[in-house]
Amino acid sequence: LLLAGTAARSPWASGSSGAISLEQPDVVVARTGNLAALPCKASTKVNYIHWYHHQEGMAPERILRLDMSGSSMYKDSVLKADKVMATKDKDGTSCNLFVLKLEKSDEGVYYCATVDRRYGWWYYIKVFGPGTWLRVTDNIPDKDISPKPTIFLPSIAEVKVHNAGTYLCLLEDFFPDIIKIDWKEKDGKTILKSQQGDSIKTKDTYMKFSWLTVTGTSMVKDHKCIVNHESDRRRVDQEILFPSINKGMCEFLPRSSHSNKANEGTSVNSFKTTCEINKMLLLDTLQLQLANTSAYYTYVLLLLKSLVYSAIIAICLLGRPALYGNGKS
Repeated sequence: LLLAGTAARSPWASGSSGAISLEQPDVVVARTGNLAALPCKASTKVNYIHWYHHQEGMAPERILRLDMSGSSMYKDSVLKADKVMATKDKDGTSCNLFVLKLEKSDEGVYYCATVDRRYGWWYYIKVFGPGTWLRVTDNIPDKDISPKPTIFLPSIAEVKVHNAGTYLCLLEDFFPDIIKIDWKEKDGKTILKSQQGDSIKTKDTYMKFSWLTVTGTSMVKDHKCIVNHESDRRRVDQEILFPSINKGMCEFLPRSSHSNKANEGTSVNSFKTTCEINKMLLLDTLQLQLANTSAYYTYVLLLLKSLVYSAIIAICLLGRPALYGNGKS
């Protein structure tokens, strides 16, 4: 089924079981009123390409069939005649679906499909591509729309009291909101179990956070947050490094880092040591305790002074009648 906020995958048979495979981009973003071009490429020449539209909570519908060896194109009646069209390349393996006069209702996942007859004409499999998520929006930011990371480290209290540490990765100012976040050990291949927040819209961009709680022997290992976002045209995931909790208490920690060698030498923002951060937290705690203690003793001193003044006033007031009784002014 289609999951909101993630790149969808075909709910039908995939190309892995046959000789033919289909390639599609994960996401295409276009403005309302414009057109969107959705490409599809087959691994070999095919006779037909079928296009399906799938919206969340609804059954997928075929919208078009394109003859890759001839010139015919058949449109299904589920859409208006002027809503979609398709063109094919001369190589007989690539085509484009065009969705015209875009509206919000056109959003969803568009799958291309073909028939694999490698077993003969009496038996075939229908092979689907991974699907392209079409996003229709009124505003597309012109600035850099890749995620901007900020990291948060485990606190001293959490490490000492719970013998665990929580890494938190906050990603801001990205568009579109389709983003995938995974956690791994620095040199590991296994995806670790983590927690994900919802994507939150902030003006024309989005923000999202994810966190990983590390316990036991994993506390001595370095970890990384891996971010996959459509804005990175190089198709290189962004990796944000987190030092081991035990070792990282007094080591320099960059706010962000990229894994690919092409980014080596890029300046890193705002270096701070975990030691410095923890010292600042400890200093703030001590200052707060000192302030509370000072306020307490100041209150006690004022209370004592008030009691002394009250006693003196009481003595003066009670002693005055006795003085008048002796006939002295």
